[in-house]
Formats: sequence, structure tokens, C-alpha cells
Amino acid sequence: MRTTPRPLPELPTGVPVGSYQTYAEAQRAVDFLSDNKFPVENVSIVGNDLRLVERVTGRLTEGRAIGVGAAGGAWWGLFVGILLSLFAPRGANTVLLLLFGIVIGVIFGIIFGWIGYRATGGQRDFTSMTQVVAGTYDVICKADHAEDARQLLARLALQRGEL
Repeated sequence: MRTTPRPLPELPTGVPVGSYQTYAEAQRAVDFLSDNKFPVENVSIVGNDLRLVERVTGRLTEGRAIGVGAAGGAWWGLFVGILLSLFAPRGANTVLLLLFGIVIGVIFGIIFGWIGYRATGGQRDFTSMTQVVAGTYDVICKADHAEDARQLLARLALQRGEL
């Protein structure tokens, strides 16, 4: 069976009509265009100078890893308990099935949380969140609408006292 290759992602094309320091400012500019009935389907926000940022959120201890594992296991166990209760024969005790699912989920969550923590060998004893952040954000627009977009964004800048 032959499969057709998927097209590679491409950067949007257009003319820069505004450059902003934060994504919120770029989003505000596009929202302003939309509020003024501009055809925003001709607009894209492009992040430049991308950086991967990992923000450390706390220390990871064995107890915390086990606790997080137990909590995640409890949710999965609740899900399994709900499924069991849906397919159980008539007269089955639904509460007992839910509790059984939660208890089994907690036990497995504790085990997997502990194993996962021990497997790192102390190499990563912290928790974090990772995100991609851009240095600047350009609002670009298709050429046939660029001048109208520039005029509207100039009005926005005047209203905000930026010019």
C-alpha cells in the first residue's frame, strides 16, 4: 500500500504589518483588526527568535512522586470503576465497584510513581514546565490587505499612546 507523503509545514507568507514584544500584544492587535471588521483570515502571528524555556516549579522528593502517582492512579481507577459499573450485571454494587477501581488505581499509582522516581537515580530531583517562547511576534498579512491592516494598527497604537 502506497501512502502519499504529507506536506511539510510551511511558514505563512505575507507582509509584516506590526511587531510586538509579547504574544498578548500581537493577539490584541489581531483582535483589534477583527473588531474593526478586517478580514482576519488574511493575518498570521509569527513568533521569532524562539527559545525553549523550562521553568522549575519545585523539588521532587520520593514522597511527592509517590503522592502524584497515587493521585493519578486514583483518577485512572475511578475511570476503570465507572467502566466496570457500566458493564456489570444488574444488581451489582456500583459504589463497591468504584471504590475497588480507585483502590487498585492508587496501589498501582504508588508503585509506578515510586519506580519512576527510583529509576532517575537522583538525576532529576525537580519538577518543571516547558514552553516555547518567542523574542518578538510579527503580525503578517497578505499583501492585498496589508495597507488597511497597517492603518488600523496605527490607530490602535495612537489609542494606546504608543506612537
